[in-house]
Amino acid sequence: MDAALKTMIDNMPEKTGKSLAEWKKILKAKAFVKHSEGVKFLKSEHNVTHGFANTIVTLSKDENKAPEDLVQAQYTNKEGLFPIYEKLIEYVRSLGFDVTITPKKASVSLIRKRQFLLIKPATKTRIDLGFKLKDTPITDRLEGSGPFGSMCTHRVRISDVADIDNELKAWIKEAYDKSV
Repeated sequence: MDAALKTMIDNMPEKTGKSLAEWKKILKAKAFVKHSEGVKFLKSEHNVTHGFANTIVTLSKDENKAPEDLVQAQYTNKEGLFPIYEKLIEYVRSLGFDVTITPKKASVSLIRKRQFLLIKPATKTRIDLGFKLKDTPITDRLEGSGPFGSMCTHRVRISDVADIDNELKAWIKEAYDKSV
C-alpha cells in the first residue's frame, strides 16, 4: 500500500468519524450498484469529503471480490493465457515464502518488501510482465516499461508457457532479489 493511501486510512477516523472498516459495513448494507452512488451517499448523508468518500467506496469494492475472483475476471475470454499465469505463480512461489500475491482488477502484483513483478493479461494472446530491475540494461526481449510507466522499469511480453525459460526466470529472480 502506498504511503499516501495508508496516511488517508490512518486519518479516516479523525477526519470522518469512522474507521475504514466501519464505513465498509455501512456501504455493504446499502449495496450500491454504481461507484458514484456510494460517493454521493457518503457526501450527502454523512458529510464525508469527496476524497475520503471516493477512497472508501473504491476500497469497499475491492474487498467485496475475493482474490481468486479478480484473477478469474482477468482471464475471462483469455483462458488460453491462464496456464502461463499459473506457471509464473508456481515459479515465483519457488523463490521463497516471503512473496505476497496481490490480485487487482487488471493485474496481479508480486510483492516482497515492495512490488518486483506485475502480471497483466494485455491482450487475448499475450501477458505483459512488468519488472522492477533498476540499473538493468534494456534488450530486445527485456524492453522498456512501455504501458507500465513508472510502476515498472522493464517489460517482457509472453504468449506461451515455453516463454518461461531460464532467461525469463533469471530476470524474475533478479527482481525478487532486488526487492528487499
